[in-house]
Amino acid sequence: MLKSSKSLKQHLIIFTRYPEPGKTKTRMIPALGAVGAANLQREMTEHTISQVKELQKATDISLEVRFSDGNLQLMQNWLGLDLFYQSQGEGDLGLRMARSLFDAFEFGREQVIVIGTDCPDVNSQILTKAFEQLHTCDLVLGPAIDGGYYLIGLRRLIPELFVNINWGTSQVLQQTVDIAEELKISLVYLPPLADVDFPEDLPIWERACSK
Repeated sequence: MLKSSKSLKQHLIIFTRYPEPGKTKTRMIPALGAVGAANLQREMTEHTISQVKELQKATDISLEVRFSDGNLQLMQNWLGLDLFYQSQGEGDLGLRMARSLFDAFEFGREQVIVIGTDCPDVNSQILTKAFEQLHTCDLVLGPAIDGGYYLIGLRRLIPELFVNINWGTSQVLQQTVDIAEELKISLVYLPPLADVDFPEDLPIWERACSK
């Protein structure tokens, strides 16, 4: 059960992975090595959480970290005791996201956003805009340059959006949009942003760090 105050209606879920060398950011290993790739995962997660904490200074939102690999103790040792952690559980990305959204709506949240940690340009302004859009539409998507999405926001669970999607491909965003249009779901887009997945993407991360 989410431990945050039930009065908070806006909820943000961060999907991340415990930064164990050899298991995370594996596409970066040729350039950074296993330890370097894990350190990148660590730094990008910490960067994302810092942006969310900036948002929390201005807006009453609850925050949850859904993790894979590692365990609760390792996550608390890494990111601290002041965050709420939950394992992502089994299944593909769609099933894991749908499960996290189900839990949040079941607990009484009214606007729920899920983000990952691969897009360093996701900041408090983007997140504020996403929550604002959920006052008037059912679905908010943040398109990623690679054809996926870096953010999805809903004000009710729509499980169809998370099945029959080719996760990890350039088709993810379009397949999601096609389902939304078929279901006649009101949809708003955020600005497109770039993920940091491959060695050639590292300058995006370096620019974000220098801001």
